[in-house]
Order: sequence, then C-alpha cells, then structure tokens
Amino acid sequence: MRWNMIGYFLLVLSGPAAAQDETRQFDLAVAPQLADSGLLDYILPRFTLKTGRRATLVSAGADLALVEATDAGQPFLSRGDDSFSIVRSGNNAAADRFEDWLLSDVGATTITSFTPPDGPPFVIVEPEPEMVVYEFTGDVSAGAELAALHCGRCHRTSPQGRNIGIGSTPSFMALRALADWQERFVVFFALNPHPAFLQVDGISPPFDPERPSPIVPVELTFDEVEAIQAYAASVLPADLGAPVQHQ
Repeated sequence: MRWNMIGYFLLVLSGPAAAQDETRQFDLAVAPQLADSGLLDYILPRFTLKTGRRATLVSAGADLALVEATDAGQPFLSRGDDSFSIVRSGNNAAADRFEDWLLSDVGATTITSFTPPDGPPFVIVEPEPEMVVYEFTGDVSAGAELAALHCGRCHRTSPQGRNIGIGSTPSFMALRALADWQERFVVFFALNPHPAFLQVDGISPPFDPERPSPIVPVELTFDEVEAIQAYAASVLPADLGAPVQHQ
C-alpha cells in the first residue's frame, strides 16, 4: 500500500505517541524537489517503523531541513542536477536520530532503493575529505644544522650533504616526494623507530628502563622539532620517476 504525505502526517498528528512524548517527534522542512519526488513518502514510514520517531512536515521553523545544497554546505544527496544538504536548528533528539539515520548505511540503502515515478534515481554524495594545511614556522637554518646532526645518522638530509644515511632509509628529498610528507614530518618523533632513541622535551614519555635506547639518545626541544620540520618543508622533493610497473 502506498502512503501519501497527507495521510501519513494525519496519522502522525492523530497518534497517541505524538501527544504523549513530544521528544519522539520533530519538525521537518524539505526542498520542493524532494517533496514532489515521492522520496519522503517512501523513507519516513520506514524511519518511523525502525526508530519510533516521527516527522511533522512544516514550511518554517523546522528542527531539521533538507535544502538545496546551493543554500547550505556539504551535500549528502543528489538527483540529476539537484543536490541537497542537511541543516539543523535547535536541539531535538528525534531530529538528531533522523540525521544519524539519513547518514547511516541503512538510511543510504533505503534512499537509494527508492525508484522515483519519473526521472533519475537519488544518489548518496560521499563527503569530500577535509584538507589539512600545515604551517611550518620554525627556523629553517637551525633546522638544517639539527637535521644534519641528528637525522643524518640514518637519513640523507640534503642533496649537498656528506652524510649518505642508511641505505634502506629514505632521504629527506625522497620523503618530500611522498603525498603524505607533511603528516610524516609533523609527527616524525612519534613514528617508529624514533621513539626507541628520540625524546622531545615535555612530550615524549621516558624510555622503558628495560629497553634503553640502542644508540646515544637524541634529545630535542619542541623549538628544535619545529626547526627540523621547517627545514624539511624547504627541501625540494626528489624526482622518483614513474611508479614501478609489475609484469
């Protein structure tokens, strides 16, 4: 049996649960394209059956709104040339539950299983990964000296440097050519094998007495760490060539 929106919301408003427990219902506003598509007729009864929460369709003052993405932020749903975002207002636990459901695998499956009477289907929009921008503000000159002194035990730290490093250990130039070089240098002191012999004052835990440093320990202040990071950011990346093609 297909429910129409008017019948569904009359049932919601006349049901005893709505009168007894206001926290189990919320006001919902939707873009006209969504209201006309039949999607809400399909998903709202399923959401209510699953969670016991109910939506009342309103035109203003909604606890949650599904609006055109041009009017808000990151879209979560699209259909043809239209895309839609979730906008929250106020604090309503039932609206929170609906938002969580929409963004869950169950909600996504329910939405994409709906077949509109005409036109293209709905598609879930995967969120764009957040771009993290790091600022390296340390003393580059001091960082070059510190890198040669401490990091040069294992790494080649500059194209002109005399140290050749350990053969299996990438140079600073090679590390700079990696897509995640920033993340690597931001937390280098916490990445293995560094914690076994390197400590940053006020940050690193003390060495385990049963596992002393295998070499003369490297002790750095946080300013020195920032200087090394700033120097690493100034190094030109190596040309590693094309990826290896396996036969």
